Amino acid sequence: MQEIFNFAEQKMEKSLQSLHNEFVTMRAGRASVSLLDKVQVDYYGVPTPIQQMAAVSVSEGRILVIQPWDVSTIATIEKAIQASDLGVNPQDDGKVIRLVFPPLTEEKRKQLAKEVSKYGEETKVAVRSTRRDAIDKLKKLKKDNEISEDEMHDGEDKVQKITDKFIKKIDEMVAEKEKDIMEI
Repeated sequence: MQEIFNFAEQKMEKSLQSLHNEFVTMRAGRASVSLLDKVQVDYYGVPTPIQQMAAVSVSEGRILVIQPWDVSTIATIEKAIQASDLGVNPQDDGKVIRLVFPPLTEEKRKQLAKEVSKYGEETKVAVRSTRRDAIDKLKKLKKDNEISEDEMHDGEDKVQKITDKFIKKIDEMVAEKEKDIMEI
């Protein structure tokens, strides 16, 4: 039974990590190097993350500075940024690319907050699905007479407690990200 609990906890932890990764790449009014995590540049026919092609840093809170190690790649990096869903126009001076992130409008903040809630709900669904799978495994053990009725109910309670713990973490992450987005 312990391996069922461990499996469920690991799977729920992966769901939580996935939500965290999604939130890291969401824009929240400030420039962040992680905003470029999803942007892939076609570098000699190979999709390559910008961080592997350039030094990326934050300057003045709302400006990202991208300094390619190979200056000839500036145009390709710019095209990749324009094709992405970042919503900013890159500015280059021949050596570095600057991305200026304007402050978010109230409407855009509300839209992002809705997206955050949606991602949170999707993660809760994944966690609950893991709970259902764990409980099904416990019921199968009971059916195969490997555990008693009481052990199955105790196991279901433990799985529920694990699920509640992760649902609480998800709610906290969503609230934190919404607060971050709505902050001016």
